[in-house]
Amino acid sequence: MFRRQLLVILSALIIGVIVAGCTATQTAAPAANADASTATEEPAAAEASPVGDESSTSEEATTVETPAETGAEPAAADNEATVMTKINLNDMTAEELEATIPDFGSRMVREFFEYQPYVSILQFRQEIGKYVDDAQVAQYEEYVYVPIDINESDAATIEQIPGVDATAAQALIDARTYGSTDAFLSKLAEVAPDADPAVATAYLAGN
Repeated sequence: MFRRQLLVILSALIIGVIVAGCTATQTAAPAANADASTATEEPAAAEASPVGDESSTSEEATTVETPAETGAEPAAADNEATVMTKINLNDMTAEELEATIPDFGSRMVREFFEYQPYVSILQFRQEIGKYVDDAQVAQYEEYVYVPIDINESDAATIEQIPGVDATAAQALIDARTYGSTDAFLSKLAEVAPDADPAVATAYLAGN
């Protein structure tokens, strides 16, 4: 009888231990799985973070502001000097005349130099017109010019500037005296808006 009771008690204890062990195992397993899941997700997040930073850095590094975005304007075009292709009648050489003007002989070279300095295109027309007709003089004017004095030149001489007609030339004369080239060009823009200021500057004396 005593043995049977002892066996029952031992069996109960063993069953209790087994049940307790299973319960502890079942409780620990989810926690372990949760820890493992968290541990797995954290490195992934850590790995993803630098990628985002690199993308941001890459975007910042490759962003280049254009002149239009910054408001800056290319300076090269503005700073290029206009090349005058005509010959200054007060600063020329015989070689330039002969190389530039078609069918231009040594006789006319001498006449061109004889009347220097030229103060007006009218003077040029009058003096050279002694040797050739008006049509030939007009042809010469396609290759030569008289430099313009902004405070002294007559209307015809000012009209050498492309885009300046007789009315605009007279308006420029009426607005004298000019204290600077910029003042002259400012008035030119008002009375002859089609005239290129860079081209006009090339016609001015001293330029």
